[in-house]
Formats: sequence, structure tokens, C-alpha cells
Amino acid sequence: MRTPDRKPEPAMKPAPFDYVQAESVEHALTLLAEHGDESKILAGGQSLIPMLNLRLARPCVLVDIGGLHELRGADELGQGLQCGSLLTHHELALGRHPALRGYRALADAAALIGHYPIRTRGTLGGSVAHADNASEWCLMALVLDAVIIAAGPGGMREIPAAEFFLGFFTTALRPDELIIGIRFPRPAAATRLEEFARRSGDFAIVAAAADLIVESGACRQARVALGGVAASAVRVPAAEAVLEGLRLDDARGWQAAIREAAHICSARTDPPSDIHGSAAYRRRLTVVLTERALRRCLAEAVLTGTTTAARAAPAASRKESP
Repeated sequence: MRTPDRKPEPAMKPAPFDYVQAESVEHALTLLAEHGDESKILAGGQSLIPMLNLRLARPCVLVDIGGLHELRGADELGQGLQCGSLLTHHELALGRHPALRGYRALADAAALIGHYPIRTRGTLGGSVAHADNASEWCLMALVLDAVIIAAGPGGMREIPAAEFFLGFFTTALRPDELIIGIRFPRPAAATRLEEFARRSGDFAIVAAAADLIVESGACRQARVALGGVAASAVRVPAAEAVLEGLRLDDARGWQAAIREAAHICSARTDPPSDIHGSAAYRRRLTVVLTERALRRCLAEAVLTGTTTAARAAPAASRKESP
């Protein structure tokens, strides 16, 4: 007896699209202007390719900017740092570039991202543009007051990180714009990122980043940002205000202020419940991780005598990844 013909099961593949390899930033912008919402930028592809395979994204044109080597550099700008959008997580984790010496916290954050193969392909600009609410780079951009540099048909546009992340996978980037760099305006000498994930390399269930600027022995400015507790990474100004003005030698005052700031962070968020953890669990993680990040920031500030002009020890002095 002849078995009826059966159609093969469809494989998990993206919807059809045209592929164009950009020859320059100008060429990429021309393609974006021509195709608008129908196009997507491909950099490292670590977020976009899974979305294409699951058909969560259905672009008609994929514009590959991976060959634009001019977007892979890092330059010192006064006390600040400007990173090209195509710097990979791995390059940042190694911290070999001389311009990264005052930014050990960036190397530490990069080392937390995914696994080694992901870090070698994923890019700084791609992660920021994707705007995952638990992204390490979104949190670091917020606490370090970073500026996202976008190129578009009208020229260059600078977008403060505080205005860039608008919601769930949503940013202020226009469809015809391309992120070409991220500028961190000051050293990250007393900056820490703490996160908790079920397994090493998984997305964080909750993450907390903190930064302290200390002048003349007192905290002039504090930044606290949280991931995994809202639609996008968020700052908590009320918690920051508790820390500002404290002197480094006021150990008792810092202990109380850190506890208060952590509980403010928990109270001011409304995290979701899902298979990874309830809202109550995420609030508890928020307290623990915020306290941990702030205590380590304080220890770093005391150790280095942090000022706005201070430089942390070169990241390249640490043991490198394989």
C-alpha cells in the first residue's frame, strides 16, 4: 500500500529578505533611507538572528555593517571615552586598548555577557540598540551618563542614555539612523555592575549598576540603575539622593544610606512575575544586588581616593579570557 505523500515539517527559518553588505556608513544610511521600517541593521547578529529565526522580526532588507572597520575603534576624549559601535564584548572585556584604562568597570561588565562565542560576535552598539531591559550595556550607559551617537540623513545626533531607552525593546533611534558610537564622558573608577542569573551566561533575572563620583572626600554624585525590573533599564533618583553628600570617612552613615537606597530601589519598582521569578523575588534580589554594587563602589572609592580625574588600574593587568 502506498503511503500518502507528506509535506516536510517547516524548519525554523527566517522569512525571506534581501541581504546587502554596506560599504560605508554613508552607504548604510542610504539603504536605511530607501527602505525605512522594512530594513534592519545586522552587526554581530547575536540578538537579531534569533529574532529572525523565530519570525519576531521580518525585515525585507538586511543591511550588514559588520565590515565597517571605522566603527571598531576606541578613543580618549579628555577624561572621557568614545567607543565605536562595532566593538565586540570580547574586545571590551580584554581592555587592551590604551583608551580603556580608566574604564575597568566596562571590562568587568563585558565579561558577564553570555558565553565566549557570543562575546566574540556581539557588539556594543547592537546591544544598546536592542535595548533589552537586563542588558549590561544599557545599565552601564545609564549609570555613566553615556551619550549615544547616531548618524542619519540629517547628520549626527547625540542622545543622552537617560533619553534613549523608551520601553520594551524600544529606543529613541529613528528607523533611518545608525548608532556609530557610544561616548562615556568620565572615568568609571568607582562603578560596579552586579547581576543574578540562573546559570552563567544566562540573561540576568535582576541586575543593579552603581556609580559614585567623590570629590574632597565626599560623594558629589551617585547613580543607581536597575535591569530586569521594568520594561527597560531604569535609574532610581530617589535612591541616589540618599547617598549624595556623604563623606567617605562616615562609615556608619554609608552603611545606613546603602541599606536605605537599596530598599528605595525595591519599593520604587514594579517588576513582573514570570517562570524565572515572582515580583516579590525580584524585589528581594533588587535589595541584595543594589547593596552589593554600592558597597563595592564605596570600597573602590576609598581604595583609590576617587576623584572625577582619577584613573583606575589598567584593565589589561587582569587575567584575560581565553
